Amino acid sequence: MLKSRVSLGAGLLVVLALIPAASAAAATGCDPLDTRSCLLPWPSNFHTVKQKGSDTGLRLNFKASQFPLNAPKAPLKPVPGFPPELNRNDGFSPGTNILTFVPGLDMANTGAVPINDLAKYSATNAPIIVLDAKTLKRQPIWAELDTNADAIAENNGKVLMIHPARNFTEGHRYIVILRNLKNAANTTIPAGAAFASLRDGRPIASVSDRKAAYDSIFKTLKSANIDRTSLYLTWDFTVASERNLSERALEMRNKSFATLGDKNLADSKVAGKAPTYKIDKVEPFTAEQNPRIARQITGHVTVPCFLTNGCKPGGVMTYAKSKKGKFDSLPIQQGTMQALFICRIPRTALTTPARPSLYGHGLLGSPDEIDAGNVDDMASEHNMMFCATPEIGMSDGDLFNAIRLLKDMSNFSSMADRLQQGLLNELYLGRLMINAGGFPAAAQFKNGSGASVIDKRELFYDSNSQGGILGGALAALSPDFKRAVLGVVGMNYSVLLPRSTDFKAYEAIFKPAYTSRLERTILLTMIQTLWDRGETNGYAHHITNDPLKGTPKHQVLMHVALGDHQVAQVSAENAARTIGASGRFPVYEPGRSFDVQPLWSIPATTSANAKGSGIVIWDSGPCRIDGFYEDCQTEKLFDAAGGLGNPPAPIESITPTLGIDPHGRPRSSPDARQQKSDFLKSNGSLVNPCPVGVPCHTSTWGYFIG
Repeated sequence: MLKSRVSLGAGLLVVLALIPAASAAAATGCDPLDTRSCLLPWPSNFHTVKQKGSDTGLRLNFKASQFPLNAPKAPLKPVPGFPPELNRNDGFSPGTNILTFVPGLDMANTGAVPINDLAKYSATNAPIIVLDAKTLKRQPIWAELDTNADAIAENNGKVLMIHPARNFTEGHRYIVILRNLKNAANTTIPAGAAFASLRDGRPIASVSDRKAAYDSIFKTLKSANIDRTSLYLTWDFTVASERNLSERALEMRNKSFATLGDKNLADSKVAGKAPTYKIDKVEPFTAEQNPRIARQITGHVTVPCFLTNGCKPGGVMTYAKSKKGKFDSLPIQQGTMQALFICRIPRTALTTPARPSLYGHGLLGSPDEIDAGNVDDMASEHNMMFCATPEIGMSDGDLFNAIRLLKDMSNFSSMADRLQQGLLNELYLGRLMINAGGFPAAAQFKNGSGASVIDKRELFYDSNSQGGILGGALAALSPDFKRAVLGVVGMNYSVLLPRSTDFKAYEAIFKPAYTSRLERTILLTMIQTLWDRGETNGYAHHITNDPLKGTPKHQVLMHVALGDHQVAQVSAENAARTIGASGRFPVYEPGRSFDVQPLWSIPATTSANAKGSGIVIWDSGPCRIDGFYEDCQTEKLFDAAGGLGNPPAPIESITPTLGIDPHGRPRSSPDARQQKSDFLKSNGSLVNPCPVGVPCHTSTWGYFIG
């Protein structure tokens, strides 16, 4: 994910008591339906209470006693990893993993829907179903066991993980159905005693108070023609509402832009004054020093701050008191902050004003990433001026806070809150780039004749890696750009991290603090409910045709690297289905995918110049050395041999490591940059840069091949 010195996962989480599995259900607040660990099954309305004024009628209701203690070094004492901010949610993440432990479960014998054949979710006899309780429609899903080596070694601790193949609908209630599950001997696994008693109408003491709730669940299942006697386990959960997921960021945005004099952000018109800023440094380049870039400008923009601690790492939101009858979380401004920005003016802009674009940087990176060769190529080839600011919350300045959270997840809200402040900083920088009183009026952004180098008619967004993962949220909030490129993108860190090579460095910190693989899996899943406030997973439903209140519609182009080692390809495809993107077909060369139906449920683009949002898979080719195809070795050995290419991502829940990581290949390919440029125009479209009838290849595909 770019700058892999510190990669993907800063910000994780915690939970689950370090108590023997057999006694977990005895702890306060544990669900007796799955005694393997206190918070299983996850997510569940068992952990909610009625809440007046919330859009779902509920709120989450966790207690510190349900969470595990960390294992700090002396003299620090262990503390529960409970982030209290969880209880401000009126439901669970729209992209939540569904977790439960099924002793002896064999996925092949069971016939569960696999990651590479998603159409099986709708099979009449599907053993794993997630049902919308209101519409009775099945949710597209895929299921897997945690096959990480730690999970296998941990007392047969392979948890069942069920993932949405398209995000759950906000505010809806879902019922998880497990039936006719099989073990390795192909015999049916019996239900646990607590659930069996509910299923059979004779609830034992530990679940007797849930009879009424389960009578309602069983009534719904009967309407969906689900045989009650076949059930191994069923439970329900509710997804957080649109308002609950987005109200903090919208409050920050609306108040901040109102101070500039712009109170109508849905009209796509730049109104009011420009944000206050100062220029710190101007670096001109001669053509010999840089034939593509004429000037780099560094400065700071003043942005309203909505966090304590002066918006420094560790700061958190404080909230206004809710009005009577309302359940909301509206952050209070705490002053202002100075957000760093860096802009690079291409040499072409000295004669023709350049298209302005924000740039979203890589994992725990910094805005100076815009001096990368591929970004300079994009700027020069297509006359674009890029500006970037740190994506605080997950920028290089947040590294120590990320490490702190991995050791003690009780303060995870400090990352989620700062991510939202980072989104506001980017929105303010974007307004500064196109407001007539901002950069377009500044001498530092003019050519030798005194004319602005900026075409201020429209702003755009381009990004890579983390910039794409956070960029979907930014797009959903942006009043100024309506077209965005999300490069090597995905969403949902709880799905991304276990499948990313970037996470290994962070797991070396996370693992000693929370020693159980099962607990770490649960914690990573749980914290997504907070992470949603600052990344695409929490905003995906509102990026394109169903915009947030007071926000224009957006279109996005998603570029994906086949078999990406850092951002799981499956997470990008889930995002594409959620936002309603179309796909570029054919997707793969023969043998370059395990999928039965490539880009399942994603329609093909309708023409060579299609409108709307799209996803394109870029393939760097199979493993090869000196013109010969080779069996992939480890990335390190293969790289040392001068190889190229990589296999498709594994279908197991493990990290891809074979061959050469293709993560940086799409942005380095002229064809991909041309497609981005064609899309990032006022009336842009999904122009097909690849030969008709052929999948899209990066520029390395034919290298070394005669």
